[in-house]
Amino acid sequence: MSPARGRALIFAVIALVGAVIAAASFTSREPVPLPPRAAAERPRLLLLTSLPLLFSEDFSLSGGGSAALTRLQTRYNVVPISVTEPRELAKGRLLLMAHPLAQPAEDLVALDEWVRRGGRVLLLADPMLEWPSKRPLGDPLRPPPMFMDTGLLSHWGLRLDAPEARRPAVRSLGGFHIVTVSPGALSGTCSISNDRLVAHCRVGKGEATIVADADFLNSDRLGSRASHNLDGLLAELASLER
Repeated sequence: MSPARGRALIFAVIALVGAVIAAASFTSREPVPLPPRAAAERPRLLLLTSLPLLFSEDFSLSGGGSAALTRLQTRYNVVPISVTEPRELAKGRLLLMAHPLAQPAEDLVALDEWVRRGGRVLLLADPMLEWPSKRPLGDPLRPPPMFMDTGLLSHWGLRLDAPEARRPAVRSLGGFHIVTVSPGALSGTCSISNDRLVAHCRVGKGEATIVADADFLNSDRLGSRASHNLDGLLAELASLER
């Protein structure tokens, strides 16, 4: 091989390597956070939660309004509900269940039927909640230490396992890297993410997305590393709107 051809081959290899690196960098780049919507364009989002998202833990208006609620309200008309009974579910077609209290059997049946008729639900089911609380253990107003599954997940073909260790972990949600705290692991017949944090399930005419962590909503406590936590939440909700 002549020196000229050798140099040309080296330059071609360098160019190819550079293109591969650039492509890898582009494909690994996180998506752009979703922009706010005009108030008139915000669809209704039902919210059922045991977490202090709407008010502070002592129900003080001065300390109310979590960062998660503030972000949700940039894109949705948030409507709190207390149970998944038919009258409450009839208020909308998109539901965020953020580490909810255990629902009565008849309300779980109503939730399943609502989804099968076309409802969309994002369920944050945390098997080891690390959210700090001033309330003593056993207080009915304290968020439960784990998601109280009474058969709903298995009915949808899923299993939720507790974490092997209690520590923060980086996971993927809605295309964003987020910081979770002691996340669980999902398995089953739905579409499961590689890190086992998220399951996407078709349920009749509707959809259910299950996330094995809820602590990621407490983004203020998790610091700057969790800057995309709420972006991931909004991205998953947006995917349910399609």
